[in-house]
Amino acid sequence: MKPSDGGGGDYINSSPDTGGIGNSKTWFSYEELHAASNGFAAQNILGAGGFGCVYRGCLQDGTEVAIKKLKDNSGQGDREFKAEVEIISRVHHRYLVSLVGYCITDFQRLLVYEFVANGTLHYHLHNSNKPFMPWSLRVRVACGSAKGIAYLHEDCHPRIIHRDIKTANILIDNNFDAKVADFGLAKIAQELECNTHVSTRVMGTFGYMAPEYASSGKLTEKSDVFSFGVVLLEIITGRKPVDETRPLGDESLVEWARPLMTEALDNQNFDELADPRLQGNYDRGEMFRMIEAAAACVRHSAVKRPKMSQVVRALDTMNELSDISNGMKPGQSGIYDSREQSAQIRMFQRMAFGSQEFSSEQNNSHSSRSSGGRSGIARGRSGQV
Repeated sequence: MKPSDGGGGDYINSSPDTGGIGNSKTWFSYEELHAASNGFAAQNILGAGGFGCVYRGCLQDGTEVAIKKLKDNSGQGDREFKAEVEIISRVHHRYLVSLVGYCITDFQRLLVYEFVANGTLHYHLHNSNKPFMPWSLRVRVACGSAKGIAYLHEDCHPRIIHRDIKTANILIDNNFDAKVADFGLAKIAQELECNTHVSTRVMGTFGYMAPEYASSGKLTEKSDVFSFGVVLLEIITGRKPVDETRPLGDESLVEWARPLMTEALDNQNFDELADPRLQGNYDRGEMFRMIEAAAACVRHSAVKRPKMSQVVRALDTMNELSDISNGMKPGQSGIYDSREQSAQIRMFQRMAFGSQEFSSEQNNSHSSRSSGGRSGIARGRSGQV
């Protein structure tokens, strides 16, 4: 693989003083990527979107890559490109797609990613010409993608909000490990250190956007959590987030699933929610935990949603008796009773509700209720979330 030497007016050298992102990434010439993709041939297209197309390519050393080529003269695409280069250069994680290199010319912007050979989660769940995805692989992909998003939110420096979590942006390798992709819409969350939320122009995909983000542009990590909850519902049900072929009122996956999740968690009958193609072939404890996690993630109230690290812990301990629901049923909120909880659960509560709400609710709490044998975290008042 021969990087460009930066010669000629069309190419920018990758040194830091000319706008590169450092020596850890490879700068490609446009000619190299043109050749790698066989002239950006139509048969090499892996996907397309508002930004342009992604092509399969093969570098001179035989490395297979995915080349993201922005549409010409696309102002939005240029912004997405700059955000992606800035962000992906900082990200290194097993469950996130890696940036191999990039190219900026006077007339083109391209990103070069590792090639993930086994398609997207959307493809495996919704392609009618492919055998349905078995439950064990669905759980594996859910756990891996949750870890990738949790890394972006909590372990990346600076922290990152993805803004477009969806099954089409979760790639699957040959070992059926998930890799979260497409950071073109991502937002570096530096402002979150001082502010409750970041206000930004609304971007993302209909059916996955959190209600507060879609309506007001208020962006926090909890916006991604909602989107991941929709992904979990897709994994559980096999349904798309919006399906206009469904009966009136059932087009939205989240709204259709809300009452069914309540019922399933109450009576542990999962028949109405589970993908019928599974024919009951799933672990009931895992199904319970997946539904519980999905219900917590898609709460109306952002502050009541768990952090992604909590979702990871819940999915990593599928058969243990911890309760990501915080003792709340879908459609309910609750308040905290410290007398019944361990130090670890108190920390869970602070992370879930924020210190101000946590303190006021702790002081005002006068009653508690149990939660069906699980370790309930929230207690008391009920109301729509």
